[in-house]
Amino acid sequence: MTGFNPKNFDPKNSKAPTYPKKPPTKEEHFRMFRDRFLEDLQTDAYRKGDYTLSSGKKTNHYVNCKPVVLTGQGSILVGTLLLDLVEDETLAVAGLTLGADPLVTSVAMTSWLDAQRRTKLDALIIRKEPKDHGTTSQIEGRLPIKGCKICVLEDVVTTGESAMKAVNVLREAGYRVEQVISIVDRQENNEADDLFEKENIDYISLFTLDDISY
Repeated sequence: MTGFNPKNFDPKNSKAPTYPKKPPTKEEHFRMFRDRFLEDLQTDAYRKGDYTLSSGKKTNHYVNCKPVVLTGQGSILVGTLLLDLVEDETLAVAGLTLGADPLVTSVAMTSWLDAQRRTKLDALIIRKEPKDHGTTSQIEGRLPIKGCKICVLEDVVTTGESAMKAVNVLREAGYRVEQVISIVDRQENNEADDLFEKENIDYISLFTLDDISY
């Protein structure tokens, strides 16, 4: 093997030593996922025009997160981002069908893949009305122990009434619900905030309508 000869060293042609990049911190990882998820929402979930919301209100902004969260990439992004906001000691995530179905599934799966998370989550789906046959249950999924903490997930919050319907079903079934998390907060005049505060609910959203609209 030929040894290094300093006489032959040419600083113009020398290359700086390369070092392995440090893995991103949890905060950097969250920010990267959030930025990519926001880009997808702006492209595929938001539309501007004349629309009527489920509440009956007229609006120029339409938000449908399903084209994003039902993709493989969107499922990973939303599962990671929402899981990071779920309170400790929570045993399950739940939501009103249909909007919350992919959210609760993604978050529950992500919790089981996260080796650093102590508490793993299960997913529950809340029917809009109880079944009229069989067990007549309104809650689908493996039910956790009574009295445990459950977090309600929602794709878009306008008045908060949809999320509160899920909250009330769970509370009537004997569970503690103290947190609601949504992808997009599109409320006006703090209508949902006032409702959640009245019901002792801590409400968090990843984005506002201003974040995704144009």
